[in-house]
Amino acid sequence: MLGVGASGPVGEAEAVTEPRAVTEPSPVAAPRPMTATPQRLTEREAWAVLVSVVGLGPVGFGALLRRFGTGLEVLDQAIRPGGVGALVAGGVNEGRETFGHPVGEAIATVARDPGPVLGRIESAGVAILTLDDAAYPNRLRTIEMPPHVLFVSGDVAALSAEHAIAVVGTRRPTGTGRLTAARIGAAIAKTGAAVVSGLAVGIDGAAQAAVTAEDGITVAVLGSGHGRLYPRAHANLARSIVAHGGAIVSELVPDATPTTSAFPRRNRIISGLSDATIVVEAPERSGALITAAWALEQGRECFMVPGPIGEPRSAGCLLWLRDYADQVRIVAGIPELIEDLGLLDVETPARLAGRPSLEAELIELGKTARSVAIELVRGHGTLDELVAATGHPVATTLGALTLLELRGLATSAYGRYRPAGRLANADPPRPSVA
Repeated sequence: MLGVGASGPVGEAEAVTEPRAVTEPSPVAAPRPMTATPQRLTEREAWAVLVSVVGLGPVGFGALLRRFGTGLEVLDQAIRPGGVGALVAGGVNEGRETFGHPVGEAIATVARDPGPVLGRIESAGVAILTLDDAAYPNRLRTIEMPPHVLFVSGDVAALSAEHAIAVVGTRRPTGTGRLTAARIGAAIAKTGAAVVSGLAVGIDGAAQAAVTAEDGITVAVLGSGHGRLYPRAHANLARSIVAHGGAIVSELVPDATPTTSAFPRRNRIISGLSDATIVVEAPERSGALITAAWALEQGRECFMVPGPIGEPRSAGCLLWLRDYADQVRIVAGIPELIEDLGLLDVETPARLAGRPSLEAELIELGKTARSVAIELVRGHGTLDELVAATGHPVATTLGALTLLELRGLATSAYGRYRPAGRLANADPPRPSVA
């Protein structure tokens, strides 16, 4: 479908401007740095070295493995006399060259001195997971064109959660869309299923932040390397994902910069790691719809959240619900979605079962803070609105807001308040917490 080369379907792409990244160490031992001949590398390291070559995509890599048998043999062939030509010939797939002599030369260059590549991988603190490893996620293994190598920080086991659901959407959501994504992410997390998304600002970030607020498992798939985390604004969210037992994963080496073509390519991994994909908000032209298309192509379920007629950020979802009614399912409500996903009777994991409910947390805060919290969930965002809705004096309302902010249940920007953390995941109007 998309992304058959290292830089996507059309070769080199313009890099997305974004500064450095922050990553968390992986519990799996990372490779040692070395300057060595190919024979001294492990097969796993050989694969990691090969995928670092710009222009060598999954199709070309697969062709080389079919021709030469192992990654070590590919590297060994590259440094032999006439090796570059042999690589180009070996990279032919279905009668077509998958890469030319410049890529062959790049393979030869890294084959002569793989140490710097492996050193950068070690510095990033990521684990190397190959298609040949038993820990490679089975869902992803079964898709067309699975990544030959995954670089993972966090818990590798999170990639193979018993139940995994992708939640994706636009980077510029409505306030309602953001809250809907948070509610969906939280509801899935409470069942013990993992949530897979792309760590992007907007819908992705809202869903994944909601999962971590519920102490759930979420997997973030990057369109860059770990060392160039994109977006930089979600570095704290990435740390939180790892701290809560999730994982950050990329098929790109840690120093790979984000490019416009890398994101459609990573979307096949988001859907490939998941049993189903949910699109919350998406314009007619949206990366989230590319993920949905991958999901259908991979034989996975696809759900769309309907939105208001005339709202551009819901236009893609509405169009798909109309044009692909026999393939795409509607999200009619959160409880209905959980039932449709087959998660209704899933046993809650022990790590979540003993956690105090949001209602209990609000009771602990007191009646005033609870009433302000309820109105925040109902959509009252300014101080004047909250004073009018609760009947509390200004000073009392401000005190309650400060308490909620200290607990991570509210946040403010430009004079407006909105629910945060577990409160952002709550279903309005939440009368049960009064």
